Amino acid sequence: MKRVIISGIGIDIPEAVITNEQLVESFNAWADRENARRAAVGEPLLQKSDTAFIEHASGVKTRHMLFPDGVLDPDRMTPRIPPRADDELSVMAEFGVAAARRALDDAGLGAGDVDMVICAASHHQRPYPAIAIEIQNALGMTGSAFDMGLGCSSAAAGLHVAYNLVRTGAQKRVLVVTPEIITGHLNFRDRQTHFIFGDAASAVILEPIADGETRPGRFEIVDTRSWTQFSNNIRTNFGFLLRAGQEDTSVVFMEGNMIKQVGNKVFKEVTVAGHRFIVDFLADHGLTPEGVRRFWLHQANARMNAMILKLAFGREVDHDRAPMVLERLGNTAAAGSIVALKENHEDMEPGDYGLLCAFGAGYSIGSALLRMM
Repeated sequence: MKRVIISGIGIDIPEAVITNEQLVESFNAWADRENARRAAVGEPLLQKSDTAFIEHASGVKTRHMLFPDGVLDPDRMTPRIPPRADDELSVMAEFGVAAARRALDDAGLGAGDVDMVICAASHHQRPYPAIAIEIQNALGMTGSAFDMGLGCSSAAAGLHVAYNLVRTGAQKRVLVVTPEIITGHLNFRDRQTHFIFGDAASAVILEPIADGETRPGRFEIVDTRSWTQFSNNIRTNFGFLLRAGQEDTSVVFMEGNMIKQVGNKVFKEVTVAGHRFIVDFLADHGLTPEGVRRFWLHQANARMNAMILKLAFGREVDHDRAPMVLERLGNTAAAGSIVALKENHEDMEPGDYGLLCAFGAGYSIGSALLRMM
């Protein structure tokens, strides 16, 4: 088996920012109109949103969006993404290419040095041609490519697959790219979820190194692990069979078929599962949480991450030990933990351990134990 390193990391964060205050104003303007209609027909009224609720529930204050136009319009409340012709680069591939180019630059590699692309994301723009193949083509790479998804654990699961392909010699170098345009699948008229997500793209490159070789400033992958357990508590019902279940097949009705979750159950169950996963994974390598310099956890909920780490450490853990980018970026789905890694690793010393760990729908958990070289 070969030793494997992360030789390059790239991220792309959209420029446009939408604040909690802007989202609340839009949601409440729509809710006022909807409640007037409901009152007239005797239906239960909607509860309004507010910034205090959002910050307490999630820790999110702002989020970046690739296509903000339309989101704050109470008549639309959906990103306006102009369609592209089949021979144009898709928006998801374009977003992924931006992060991938930065990962290549970080690794000092060219497109010809990579022989596999995995597009690992929570949502994919289409089933085929695979977004990974489109990214591969746009970058001028050869070899093979495929898409995979495991909710917000997708990037970590992609690392798990790529690590084992490289360590066995099946692939030379693998690019795992995660372009998350998750705001395009978010119901901005759902009070429980309208504030959660933001857009971001990440990319990492894995490659082997020889025994005895070192690459200062890079991470060697010690091990990776993936875990799943079925749950309906985070779900989307949007898919190609949706139209076939409707009498009117001229349109696809999205209401009730976009992202939804039972937030209190997700919080409790993922907190317990995440804590146990982390402690057991580290123990298998003779480590305790105290022996890990930094944790890059899924950027979904500030209180959840704090509770997971408090259970693991037996005390509260600060931003230095477990950095958060959630406050300014929102939950960027599978890209979030990679963004946290990219922005918070350059102060680590040789020999320091770091744990990347993401939690997602499924339930699913994916993790990579890293050691600074």
